[in-house]
Amino acid sequence: MIDLTKTWVITGTSTGFGKSLAIYLAQKDDVNLVATARHTDQLAYLDQYDHGQILKQTLDVTKQDEIAATVKAVNDKFGGLDVLINNAGLGYFGTFEESDRDAVRYMFDVNVWGLVDMTRAVLPTMRAQKSGIIVNFSSIAGLASFPTLSFYHGTKHAVEGITDSLAQEVADQGIKFMLIEPSGFRTDWAGRSSQKAMPKIAAYQQFADSIEGSKTGAHHEAGDPDKAAAIIYDQVTNHAADLPLHLPLGKFASDMAIAKYEKSLGEFKAERDLSISADQPE
Repeated sequence: MIDLTKTWVITGTSTGFGKSLAIYLAQKDDVNLVATARHTDQLAYLDQYDHGQILKQTLDVTKQDEIAATVKAVNDKFGGLDVLINNAGLGYFGTFEESDRDAVRYMFDVNVWGLVDMTRAVLPTMRAQKSGIIVNFSSIAGLASFPTLSFYHGTKHAVEGITDSLAQEVADQGIKFMLIEPSGFRTDWAGRSSQKAMPKIAAYQQFADSIEGSKTGAHHEAGDPDKAAAIIYDQVTNHAADLPLHLPLGKFASDMAIAKYEKSLGEFKAERDLSISADQPE
């Protein structure tokens, strides 16, 4: 009998999307689950589902040794890995001029370099298998931009560009990618998982209410992370052959993505003659 069980690795499963995904996958008969967090004592919620198919692993994605140890532990226990969910991430609210450089640099270390290093660590296994799916959590902020999130946008635009390119590089190796681009969901992102720098410069006081509102509005967003988990599982499991590279989640995300690209398309067409005038004549 062919074993159809797939091994899934998820980063950042203590809260938010990662926790919803971990709970959903822990109850599936066709899944070996590797749940990671910086503190595995926060993963006790998985114990009720564990019958030998769950591995909890200490992982801070900014630490190379912990990434290497995680991938080794996965291969040792399950003999390979089929799906990587790069979910670990954090946010930062503040105007560009007033943002703390060290704080936003750390955000890049987590959101971009953590994702990059985790992906690099699993690619050799997936290339050897000639199969694998990597789901990278981006955001609608990777497609459209808003005030007070300039550096967060920078991390998610980086994730979008890296993923778009890498997906082409490994397509003939049987490895596929999907970018998840959610709008507001009831996770800890706008609360505990985001730092906030309130405006001090008079010219930026107009943004104070929106920054403060991001904290008070946390856990009241339209998006349901449990529904997102079910969608991701279904796409990876039942639609792998035609897996979308870009998947906005939530009505606001879908509306914003469509509006952004329709507007950009109109601008590109309007500037067509000017754009091609920069070339040497053929």
